[in-house]
Amino acid sequence: MSISDRDLAIEAARAGAAVVRAHFGSSLTRFEKSGGDFATTADLDAERAVITALRTARPDDPVLGEESGRTGTGPGDRLWLVDPLCGTLNFAVRTTLASVNVALRAAGHVTVAACADPFTDEVFWTGGAAAHVRRGGEDQRLVPSAGSGLVDVNLDPPFPNSDVFSAARMLADEDFIARFRPRVVSTTLAVAWVAAGRRAAYVTDGDLRDSVHFAAGIALCRAAGCVVTGIDGGPIHTGAGGLVVAADEPTHAALLAIVGNQRPAKG
Repeated sequence: MSISDRDLAIEAARAGAAVVRAHFGSSLTRFEKSGGDFATTADLDAERAVITALRTARPDDPVLGEESGRTGTGPGDRLWLVDPLCGTLNFAVRTTLASVNVALRAAGHVTVAACADPFTDEVFWTGGAAAHVRRGGEDQRLVPSAGSGLVDVNLDPPFPNSDVFSAARMLADEDFIARFRPRVVSTTLAVAWVAAGRRAAYVTDGDLRDSVHFAAGIALCRAAGCVVTGIDGGPIHTGAGGLVVAADEPTHAALLAIVGNQRPAKG
């Protein structure tokens, strides 16, 4: 029987997560990239496992992997986005905050996505209509909640909007301090946590278009009913770029106001 795109995304993410988990605590070879970034043996092996799962079921689909780039010559209206280990630096220093992200973009939209946590054996997934977490073979629908007041903030470069927005400056804003409590997980697993109600919001700068890191998390949050925009409040992937994803409208509005505090007053 042919596997659905949704189930394939879950299966591929779990395959990558199994590899990441198996490598945890071992001696890892590092492969230097630009800007102080690096990959490890675990990244490469996990990506191979994910792509093998995808190729077995969809041999003609193109795949964009963080480490191997774009492969495949199939239809241009389908593209799998693969981040085999989001949180490499965490993982390399034996910190269990990482994820494996798999998403399918079809006809210009991410239609299915899965984000697997290698250390809790949870897979956050969406087939487009809603978002769920699979744990112990059972699925539970994700319900966003701002109750925790926890906001995860990405402090990793690049910072293309540093002249008008800095995540570090936001953390020192009195309005932010009065309302929220910051967290810095340094993996896009935290984006999935917004959909799951474990974070009130997530904020990052950067151009996230075609990002293998963020595609799955953004799709999960949209399917769960979160508020998802760029840092200027406009549609995502337009304008200034970046990402503000919040569990509800009041949280989103408060964060946009805090971001706006950094912009020069109009004369």
